[in-house]
Amino acid sequence: MGAGASSLEGSEGWGQTSLGDMPESCVAPVLLYLDPPEICLVARLNRAFRGAASADCVWATKLPANYRYLAALAAAADDDSSSDGSVEGNGRCSSSVATKKEKYARLCRPTPFDRGTKEFWIQKSKGGLCMSISSKALAITGIDDRRYWSHLTTDESRYFRLAKFWVKSCSMGS
Repeated sequence: MGAGASSLEGSEGWGQTSLGDMPESCVAPVLLYLDPPEICLVARLNRAFRGAASADCVWATKLPANYRYLAALAAAADDDSSSDGSVEGNGRCSSSVATKKEKYARLCRPTPFDRGTKEFWIQKSKGGLCMSISSKALAITGIDDRRYWSHLTTDESRYFRLAKFWVKSCSMGS
């Protein structure tokens, strides 16, 4: 080794790097391969990882392709609920102000639509789009007649004001 290398060994603190010294632009591409809960865990490591975990490029890959449409539905649902006075304006999903991370977080909460008979949300763990449909939103093709089916009210229903669907047994022949 030359004289330059031996003089570096004796210097205190020089050449020591830590995980926090990595630039966010190097951390963000790695986060693209993680699931959203894992990204949030990694963000707790240090400032570089926290900054990279908040980058729009990371969360853009986690949002569904139609997230703009879903964000508009969520914003309309938030506006409807805040005009009733039941929910404050927090958690809004405004497309002009919110980051993609905030949009993802808002879309992970259930959002009712179609007069409250349906709701959607993004599954936090894998980012899949989920949908729940109440019995009031369903129609029976061919036998949409009250003689063949009725709604029974139950407390077990996810939709508290709506009823579960029950089909009466009927013979279609003879």
